[in-house]
Amino acid sequence: MTKRTLTLIAIAVVAVVVAVIVFRHSRSTGPVAPSAGPTTTAPSASASLGNPSSLNLKAADVYWAKFTTTKGDFVIKVTRSWAPNGADRFYNLVKNGFYNGDSFFRVLPGFVVQFGISPDPSLSKVWHDANIPDDPVHQSNVAGTVTFATAGPDTRTTQVFINLADNKSLDAQGFSPFGSVTEGMSVVKSLYSGYGEGAPMGNGPDQQLIQTEGEAYLAKNFPKLDGIKSAVVLQSAPSTDPH
Repeated sequence: MTKRTLTLIAIAVVAVVVAVIVFRHSRSTGPVAPSAGPTTTAPSASASLGNPSSLNLKAADVYWAKFTTTKGDFVIKVTRSWAPNGADRFYNLVKNGFYNGDSFFRVLPGFVVQFGISPDPSLSKVWHDANIPDDPVHQSNVAGTVTFATAGPDTRTTQVFINLADNKSLDAQGFSPFGSVTEGMSVVKSLYSGYGEGAPMGNGPDQQLIQTEGEAYLAKNFPKLDGIKSAVVLQSAPSTDPH
């Protein structure tokens, strides 16, 4: 074997070793740290709707959220022990104004009222994969209860629905209520329902298009939808709440 051949072999071996090292480095960046769980401390100065992981406050054991809509007001009482992950997510979304300006895009009498897609496509994009872990089902989906929508295990993000009837069949499907409407259920039932089920099952709003086009899509194609003017976390229980 000539000296030139030995040199070429040596260069080839070094090249292979370097390639392996580079590959391993690119694959082994260390274990991925789990996202920070809810805390009782104040959020950092960078907390914002544009950064889902920054909105991680732990909710009170019981709290109330007041929704002012185009048809009137309703109040949701949230009991954290029912579904802690859902209660914390809902608290952070309401507290930071996520639902302000949202439309009730799916209103099916005798079944549910659904909302929780931002009118701002840029927010829909950043929250699209901001999933929270599932909660065990401790309460049944009876009329008036409020539950996060889901597309499968551990896929809850921002969409919620209010049960308009006793939908106990949803319990076995993993839908875990975190609260219930204690005031204004008549308002919830009066929300515009004329567009029916959403696409592709019906002629109502297409959730994907709401996410990508936002309010412009709804205003052009579904102008009669009712919406949320504001949603706030109440500092104390409403005077009409017996508990």
